[in-house]
Amino acid sequence: MKFFVDTAEIDAIRELAATGLLDGVTTNPSLIAKSGRDFMEVTKEICDLVDGPVSAEVVALDHETMMKEAEKLRRIADNVCIKVPLTVDGLKTCKALTGDGTMVNVTLCFSANQALLAAKAGATFISPFVGRHDDNGTDGMDLIRDIRLIYDNYAFDTEILVASVRHVTHVFESARIGADVMTAPPKVIFALFDHVLTQKGIEGFLKDWEKTGQSIL
Repeated sequence: MKFFVDTAEIDAIRELAATGLLDGVTTNPSLIAKSGRDFMEVTKEICDLVDGPVSAEVVALDHETMMKEAEKLRRIADNVCIKVPLTVDGLKTCKALTGDGTMVNVTLCFSANQALLAAKAGATFISPFVGRHDDNGTDGMDLIRDIRLIYDNYAFDTEILVASVRHVTHVFESARIGADVMTAPPKVIFALFDHVLTQKGIEGFLKDWEKTGQSIL
């Protein structure tokens, strides 16, 4: 499963990229606003930090303007992935862009039927929002299971990109179901490294090593 980070914070992206485990980045208008940075400038910086797809979202609602925005965004770098909403105009734009080889991430997916439409439109990625389903009292991972089943039934190439990831259990369940990608805030990805027994083991090893009075260097 590919790991994308969902942020526009350059320092966090740089730190995660240095691990060699980061496969891409997702952003959205809210994350860009939170960063306080210029949209085009921060997107270019992110594209320079990672080799994988960097989702940059259009803000227009009509197909014609979406295409104009997408044309400007994809000139930023070769690894820009145009992010469009799951609407009629968004999927029309998706079909046009993927038809000429541009990566497209269809976002704000909340049903398996919507995911089916996105795959039919040739989406590179579909972004179902699991955390927001959880917020409304339903299990967001059930949606991922349904999409996985449908995509496998018809051998769709669209990759399932689990979004609105809130905690490490979402990551684990995504991997267990067979999602292609998950995107999470930096704090969730860093939390994957943590386990109380790992830390306890390190402390024990170091304590024993200190008793030997030796040094590797």
